[in-house]
Amino acid sequence: MNRIDSLGALDVLREKIRSARDPERSCITICAGSGCLAYGTRDLVDHFREEIRRHGLEERVDLRTSGCHGFCERGPMAVIDPRRIYYQRIGLGDAREIIEKTILGGEIIDRLLYEDPLTGERIVCVDDVPFYKKQLRVVFAGNGTIDPERIEDYIGIGGYEALEKVLSAMKPEEVIREVGEAGVRGRGGGGFPVGRKWAATRKATGSPKYVICNADEGDPGAYMDRSLLEGNPHSILEGMIIGAYAVGANLGYIYVRNEYPLAVRNISRAVETARECGLLGTNIMGSGFDFDVLITRGGGAFVCGESSALFASIEGRVGEPRAKYVHATDKGLFDRPTCLNNVETWANIPLVIRNGVSWYRGIGTAGSKGTKIFSLVGKINNTGLVEVPMGTTLREIVYDIGGGIPGGRRFKAVQTGGPSGGCIPEQFLDMPVDFDALTEIGSMMGSGGMIVMDERTCMVDVAKYFLKFLEDESCGKCTPCREGILQMRRILDRITEGEGEMEDLETLTWMGAAIKDGALCALGQSAPNPVLTTLRYFREEYEAHIRDKRCPAGVCKALISYTVDGEACTGCHVCARVCPSGAIQGEKKEVHRIDPAKCIRCGACYEACKFDAIRII
Repeated sequence: MNRIDSLGALDVLREKIRSARDPERSCITICAGSGCLAYGTRDLVDHFREEIRRHGLEERVDLRTSGCHGFCERGPMAVIDPRRIYYQRIGLGDAREIIEKTILGGEIIDRLLYEDPLTGERIVCVDDVPFYKKQLRVVFAGNGTIDPERIEDYIGIGGYEALEKVLSAMKPEEVIREVGEAGVRGRGGGGFPVGRKWAATRKATGSPKYVICNADEGDPGAYMDRSLLEGNPHSILEGMIIGAYAVGANLGYIYVRNEYPLAVRNISRAVETARECGLLGTNIMGSGFDFDVLITRGGGAFVCGESSALFASIEGRVGEPRAKYVHATDKGLFDRPTCLNNVETWANIPLVIRNGVSWYRGIGTAGSKGTKIFSLVGKINNTGLVEVPMGTTLREIVYDIGGGIPGGRRFKAVQTGGPSGGCIPEQFLDMPVDFDALTEIGSMMGSGGMIVMDERTCMVDVAKYFLKFLEDESCGKCTPCREGILQMRRILDRITEGEGEMEDLETLTWMGAAIKDGALCALGQSAPNPVLTTLRYFREEYEAHIRDKRCPAGVCKALISYTVDGEACTGCHVCARVCPSGAIQGEKKEVHRIDPAKCIRCGACYEACKFDAIRII
């Protein structure tokens, strides 16, 4: 593509791209996010390409790979335009049938359609699938429609239009005011007003100034930022360039963890392409504004998601946090004024500028504007990435979009905000999800992780799991975090092993408060949240572990044993086949029994029994 040397040239190019496309032409868009790649998308694309070639359809059918479509539970998947046909769980052998029956014959292949588990209806159009229908995709919209390696695709859907508007008609102060009036808040965890951060960076003395994209997404089960980097990298770049113009920076960094190879590749390619096209580097689009981006790959330390630890890592030092009495907007990277936002925040900026303040403020709640992307995982039927307006209730997310709990089991809790977030019980299912509401009940938005738990989840064990994760990820610089998390985890170990005492619950409470007050950075300050919220909302479960020496969920091995209900057992022998220790005895069609001396309490028999004949005692 030719270099864009003037602001008007971008409009001409966009119109050329759009006019060259036939909206009635068949196009097969296959999800090539990391999840679907793990399912074998590369081979699937090769099969489609071969079938298109074999049928001589190169001039009639487009084949495109895109970023993550979000419905990761259903991969590999494809959308066939112009009819918007949604096929899911596609096998290699289905490529020929899709070409011959759907592309050439106009037929719908029923078995590849999504079947609504509630109604049994097979749904043809992707926009009618409940998982997608109940979302509002604005930030994530491009992921399912564009090839992330083709800058033309991004420009064709309005990409870099906001940047053109900023460079041609807006002063830096106007950009900051518009972002502030829109009410954009940071999506990285704290929810700090972006306009205020940008204004502080612009007013700060000292140069050079920097803008940074924090793509060090390390929360268990979270992959929103990774999917945006993989599927729509130019949206992040455009937001960063606009931000740099607003705060007066000429250099930016994208800090992305090296465990995200596809994200690293696609954002690197986007930087190179944007630079080649005159959208990055010197004299951007002939405007006289200079800005470039460097990519730094992190080693995967969770603490490097904290701003000052991230700065240290980019500078080549150990990723440890520093005290926050000096703000990053005054002294951040290399002790220079720095504006740090996360991936999703930067991707929101072009939408605000392009669509206007009123449009953005029309989405969300009074204190939380716009949409939020959540990683919906755990005990949920529809695993994937969902984007909803701020203020959507947990019930809508879990049941209307997520499809509820597998096996008809009961919802127990949802953990939001990553490993430092809180566990929210059933009583808050109708609570609107926004920054302020989550904070009020002891949790937080965080970067957008959302882990659903059912009745078979032990909340004491969950708290212990997240504390162990944070214990391992603590940098060890400050005593409250280094020693406090360790001691809290040891108390939880004792409780789950049947050695806890009632006094431990008070100890956990005051230790949690002390760590929150004394830790140096946000990792330590928020680390007690999983323990404090589970104590607050599931205290009876802790008491059962201590007083009754029993794990109600049947998870903590030291506190459970299994037996066979003779009236329910059919002698199907499934439990005996899955038992790894040979503890289950009995002939087929006879009532079985469990030898407690051999039982290792792994729960395999409990999970396998279809007749609820295995009971926890």
